[in-house]
Amino acid sequence: MTDKTNILNTSLSELTDFLKTINEPPYRANQIWQWIWQKGNLDFGSMTNLSKKLRNDLDKHYFIQWPHVVPYRSQLDQTVKLILELEDQNLIETVLIPEKDHFTLCISSQVGCPLGCTFCSTGKMGFIRNLGTGEILSQILIAQDYIKRNEISLPLRNIVFMGMGEPLLNWPNVNNALAALHNPRGFNFSHRRVTVSTVGIPHILKQYNINQYASLALSIHAPSQELRQQLMPKAASLIPLEDLIKLLKNVPLRSRQRVTIEYILIGGLNDSLDQAKALNRLVSSLPCKINLIPFNPGRDIPYQAPDQEHILAFENFLWEKGLTVNLRKSKGEDIQAACGQLRAQHSEGKVALKPENA
Repeated sequence: MTDKTNILNTSLSELTDFLKTINEPPYRANQIWQWIWQKGNLDFGSMTNLSKKLRNDLDKHYFIQWPHVVPYRSQLDQTVKLILELEDQNLIETVLIPEKDHFTLCISSQVGCPLGCTFCSTGKMGFIRNLGTGEILSQILIAQDYIKRNEISLPLRNIVFMGMGEPLLNWPNVNNALAALHNPRGFNFSHRRVTVSTVGIPHILKQYNINQYASLALSIHAPSQELRQQLMPKAASLIPLEDLIKLLKNVPLRSRQRVTIEYILIGGLNDSLDQAKALNRLVSSLPCKINLIPFNPGRDIPYQAPDQEHILAFENFLWEKGLTVNLRKSKGEDIQAACGQLRAQHSEGKVALKPENA
């Protein structure tokens, strides 16, 4: 198998180029693409609209292999966290988050993260490597397969790049993954159903229209540059917070589209009414909505969850100022579903939980 390539890591254009070398027409690439990404097929032999010769040629040059999966299912809700072991034995995680009538899938874009935000379990791991396009997209195939095999009635409807890593620091592969998500012969997701979350990488935001394939979410987590430097020193060093907000005003938006501002509420640190006022001043002129996320304490992270009264006061003030606010509820706490928590314990052999079906 070592002389073959996992076809999941082959782009549509690369597959088209390969088919030219064996005298196959370009449209065959779309058929193969549909079998892999739309139907989740793992066997070239069952791709029935391809000739036997083409199926044999594919088998000579490629294999199809998903990462090994260990699922952990919350006993408190329907949250499912999947630990994925990649070909090089590195571990990543992806999380199925239950909503009222569907699942949202939170996917990773890197193994670890180079930004080291002080409240993030993934940041404490450091950066190992970027994920390839196929490794990003295989998370969706695995989640869809999990839903199907377990006969869960909730469909997978939304994709958020909010897992391990900073998506814009892996932009070529993330961009290719977004194109596949949007492709009618791929996953065929509407841009309204896909969100890319970033701390704000200036040169990518300036050069690329991310909103072509997805909505944009900006993680700021502080209403001032000074506090952001304390919480997110590497991210804050890339661009001053006020300049980042100005930059967002020039990012092209579709009709009625808004940027999502993500703000983790950390007890006693950024959850006061004065900080709510500062946040309002910062973003009031930006077409945006705000996601407030109560901090979910992780192992060896020196912060605490906010008090409920502070959460409600913060939220109510922003509503009174005319901002659209969504208060995200913590889910999957019993399986350490905050990004990086379970992966860190799993890799160290310290997971106290039993994986599903263990």
